[in-house]
Amino acid sequence: MSHIVFLLVPGVHLLDLAGPAQVFSSAAGFGHPYTLSYVAEQPQVTTAQGLPLVAGLDWPELGPGDLIVVPGWRVVTLADAPALGSATLKVLRDHHAGGGRVASVCAGAEALGRAGLLDGRRCTTHHDVQDELALRHPGAVVVRDVLFTADDRVITSAGIASGIDLALYLVATDHGPAAAAQVAREMVVYARRNGHEPQSSAMLRHRSHLDDTVHRAQNLIDARFDRPLPLPALAAAVGVSERTLTRLFGRATGLTPLRYQQTLRLERAQHLISHGATVDAAARSVGFEDPRMLRRLRARTV
Repeated sequence: MSHIVFLLVPGVHLLDLAGPAQVFSSAAGFGHPYTLSYVAEQPQVTTAQGLPLVAGLDWPELGPGDLIVVPGWRVVTLADAPALGSATLKVLRDHHAGGGRVASVCAGAEALGRAGLLDGRRCTTHHDVQDELALRHPGAVVVRDVLFTADDRVITSAGIASGIDLALYLVATDHGPAAAAQVAREMVVYARRNGHEPQSSAMLRHRSHLDDTVHRAQNLIDARFDRPLPLPALAAAVGVSERTLTRLFGRATGLTPLRYQQTLRLERAQHLISHGATVDAAARSVGFEDPRMLRRLRARTV
């Protein structure tokens, strides 16, 4: 079970909070072990949009598998950011020092900076205050024009909707890209990449669309990419004709269902080979009857 604790400060932006909270809540609804709680330095916090929120004053006991998220707040300059007590900053430091993860959305990076967690690490924040963050925390490596960064269990995002991208990334890290794609689909958002480093998984790269028929087909392929799945059976399973499925799949992903399956097989085979498997053994493991097919696919990527 992973405990997700949101630290709320006065003027917190609703979407900075609600976006990541919805991601983890939806993931929990799909059976992934997340629990959410909310902590503040006062019992009631008024958001930037005027909605009062009630939060706990006591921090739960946290372990290495848990995450603290600091959503951003409305601020013209980071220097005017709400004060955080030394005890709160110590919680952030101690949690990270104990192996836990700490994340921020938008101006929330300032809290991590005050806790000393940005020194020597890549980070980002909203574009309006990136330069100020770099000036206020010269030890930080501020990365501009990306949706989020992750460096040594410190994860920061650019602001507002990018908090959703950050949370989807963490779900993918914890439970695989298919889990993140499932959550993104339920939320009707794109499973986006961070804009700087390419996603490592084909399951997530080819999920950035909103075609539910194609997502259902991909669910079937993802679950059994190492076994035969003829196009007629796949089309019947999602309730469309073979021609319609091929057309929809191509429009949504740029691939045919077979090429998508081969991409998953190739990616898995490459992983096995990098860990010492022979080409023949990797080919058999991912479902290729003839290792020559794997060799041809690998040659195309060189």
